[in-house]
Amino acid sequence: MSESKPYPSAAAGWFLVVMLTIAYIFSFVDRYMLGLLIQPIKAEFDLTDRSIGWLLSAFTIIYGFVGIFMGWLIDRGKRIWIVSISVALWSMATVATGLAKNFGQLFAARMGVGIGEATLSPATFSMIGDSFPTEKRGKPIAFYSSALPIGAGLASLLSGAIIAWTASSGNQSLPILGELSPWRFTLVIVGLPGLLLALFFLVMKEPKRRPALASGAVIGGSGFRDALKYIWHNKALYAGFVMIICTMTAIAYSQGFLAPAFERTWGWSPQKYAYVNGFALLIIGPLNMMIVGAISDFWTKKGVEDASLRILYVGFFILVPSAAIPLLMPSAELAFAIFCVNIVGIGIVSAIGVTSLLMITPAQIRGQVVALYYLAISWAGSLGPIAVGELSSGVFGEANLRYAVALVPIIFAVPPLLMMPLTRRLYLAQMERLRAST
Repeated sequence: MSESKPYPSAAAGWFLVVMLTIAYIFSFVDRYMLGLLIQPIKAEFDLTDRSIGWLLSAFTIIYGFVGIFMGWLIDRGKRIWIVSISVALWSMATVATGLAKNFGQLFAARMGVGIGEATLSPATFSMIGDSFPTEKRGKPIAFYSSALPIGAGLASLLSGAIIAWTASSGNQSLPILGELSPWRFTLVIVGLPGLLLALFFLVMKEPKRRPALASGAVIGGSGFRDALKYIWHNKALYAGFVMIICTMTAIAYSQGFLAPAFERTWGWSPQKYAYVNGFALLIIGPLNMMIVGAISDFWTKKGVEDASLRILYVGFFILVPSAAIPLLMPSAELAFAIFCVNIVGIGIVSAIGVTSLLMITPAQIRGQVVALYYLAISWAGSLGPIAVGELSSGVFGEANLRYAVALVPIIFAVPPLLMMPLTRRLYLAQMERLRAST
């Protein structure tokens, strides 16, 4: 592709990436925290695993839907201001989760978190595409994606510390909000700092939009209808490709049940699981993602056309078995050791998914296609905890939660596995068509 127009300086590009990554870390702390607080929430509101499954899915159900509109807005509006508003919104919604008085308010607040966070990644990948040439996007995208394990790890450590502290000292009081139980106090405390971060984005600059690189031979315009037509015309390719990432999100979101599964199966307290999980995520996750990004860039420069797709396939084959096997192990320690391998698999798929997507997506519809991509993978992700809740409450029994968690990876992995040979052929053909059209 012709990319003659100068890109921003490397310093400017990386400063933007760092700030957006910090925002993503904040988002994941707010998003991930709820799964570590399941037991006290379940006890206070007298909920079943089925209800918890729907509560964990509230975020993802709305996340993808709102992302469609946000993708259109991102392709036209001032992206850095849109990010600022979204950070403020999800932070306030996290605080609202901690103040909820019933299940309906809990569900609505979690949907509010999803509405706020739906904007961040489409805006980020749009701006990264305008800040770095194709062969240099792997590292910044992987760096941004490293916020996933960092945010989840910090959420684990922070929640473990807060839960342990409040468990020993009882309820906590805050000005205006009054007395709060430990789980409520935790959510309020992690939500408030995001409001300060939102103010910072208001004064940042964003990169200038680059001209469209694809000709009318591939796609006619930059509207939402054009994006839909493009995807429909390449539906087999996008279906096979996106289902791989959908498997990852279904598995990752279903793991919101891991803390109670470890407690019910092996007697680990939520605090112990939070500490062990937090350190594992922080040690393994970011390094793994940066290595993946570097390998992707290296292979691409060496002329391996489908480098990112090959890496995605490797991640898939690590991800699925390492998610299904652990909860069938005889001890918590062995189970968690295998889950450390699963962190690697999730990290690979997370880090390389959008890099692979950008290789087959024309520039002028990038924001909208990324938004549609997040719609698909977030809705698939929402099915993960719903499936666990239904299997636990309706099939295995809630005392055997681990079997429900173990079965979900197998259920979601079969369709993309069968389509992999076709997906690769279509992927290579589409890359060739995009090159020929520019």
